[in-house]
Amino acid sequence: MDYCIQCGEDSKYKCPICREPYCSVACCKLHKESPCSPPPSQVQAPKEESPNIDEFPTDDTVPPERLKLLEQSTELRKCLQNPHVREILEILDSSPHPDLLINQYMQEPIFTEFVDACLNVVQNSSNDE
Repeated sequence: MDYCIQCGEDSKYKCPICREPYCSVACCKLHKESPCSPPPSQVQAPKEESPNIDEFPTDDTVPPERLKLLEQSTELRKCLQNPHVREILEILDSSPHPDLLINQYMQEPIFTEFVDACLNVVQNSSNDE
């Protein structure tokens, strides 16, 4: 459990910039009074130094060419118009343990619709080969 950087209470939220925990709107406002910056682990490395996703492939690794096809999916774009889907994706992206949250979100029909749309694009393209 994280504790609020302002008052020490249990925190539910994190600053979107520095990722420091806070517990309420009042503590968030106090925190925003002084500038903050992203933690060193969140600073992007130069592109040429980024790890290559092909470096350690598994049976489940999706090639970048197939991932690129996701941009063209109208079904996927339709799913992403839903603010709840976008909120879930933001939460998963910022979570230190998205694997624990994914089971919870897979119970929500709107999220499973998004996942199915992604899989349809990726799996259909694999059938073309």
